[in-house]
Amino acid sequence: MPSPFVRAASALRGLVPDTYTVMLLATVAVASVLPCRGQTAIVFGDVTTFAIGLLFFLHGAKLSREAMLSGLANWRLHLLVLSATFVMFPLLGLAMKPLVTSLLPYDLYIGILFLCTLPSTVQSSIAFTSVARGNVAAAVCSASASNFAGIFISPLLVSALIVHGAGSAGGSPLDAVLAIVKQLLLPFLAGQFLRPWIGAWIDRHKPMLKIVDQGSILLVVYTAFSESVNEGLWHKLSLPTLLGLGMLCCVLLALALGLSTFASRRFGFSREDEITIVFCGSKKSLSSGIPMAKVMFSQGALGMVILPLMLFHQIQLMVCAILAARWARRPQST
Repeated sequence: MPSPFVRAASALRGLVPDTYTVMLLATVAVASVLPCRGQTAIVFGDVTTFAIGLLFFLHGAKLSREAMLSGLANWRLHLLVLSATFVMFPLLGLAMKPLVTSLLPYDLYIGILFLCTLPSTVQSSIAFTSVARGNVAAAVCSASASNFAGIFISPLLVSALIVHGAGSAGGSPLDAVLAIVKQLLLPFLAGQFLRPWIGAWIDRHKPMLKIVDQGSILLVVYTAFSESVNEGLWHKLSLPTLLGLGMLCCVLLALALGLSTFASRRFGFSREDEITIVFCGSKKSLSSGIPMAKVMFSQGALGMVILPLMLFHQIQLMVCAILAARWARRPQST
């Protein structure tokens, strides 16, 4: 049994921001001091669109259909995860409206609602489930299914929950779905189609996928915050507002974790399945959410829309790292 000192040190390591989070913060800082404007902003926008398409192409080529299909038999677990992701979270976002709008600008509430419509993460959900000795095959299936379903469901939820006048790009829900299908799904399907020929090469060059993944997100964050800074973002936000947003993200995550745990136990799932449900059902994808926001919201509104997602992303990583370490220390089942 590890000593209290070792357990405390392990918990503190989970609270330290990772390198990517530091890069995100640095990107926001650069955009705040040196925002791109004019023709430079147009070039950055075109490069960002290409990078996002390449990102989803590589994700499609990387995803093993065999690994995803191996967990399909556990349909009750997948249904609960999808319900948590696309039903529980939007309801929590709506229920929190009186509290959020009393503390924060309405544009940030739009960001929280957008966050609530997004699919689950893939890589970190699987990684945390593995560390915690959960049902990894089911996590692969649930997280992948959530991301695929989110391409269609998230735009519809955004259209249903968010008034078009509050920074959205306008148009019908079908327009939003078609735009996301064109920019995200088609490259993904192209990657899946070509996986038999390029999948082995992609598997051998996973660091390249990580660079494209993180680089495309950093590009979107830079262009989004540049436009928002040009429109006076930091004149609208104060330190108390940012702290309040962080606390509300903590409340949202705590509710999601608590409800996911309660539901998994209420329906009689095993501890391994419970771990999978909690990690896949309580998390939101930064790598899917930011590209979707770029498609669905006007450029000037992006900074305020993605700020809650960026905060929630870091908070969920820190909390889930602690939970995974705690579950990993449980006795082996016989």
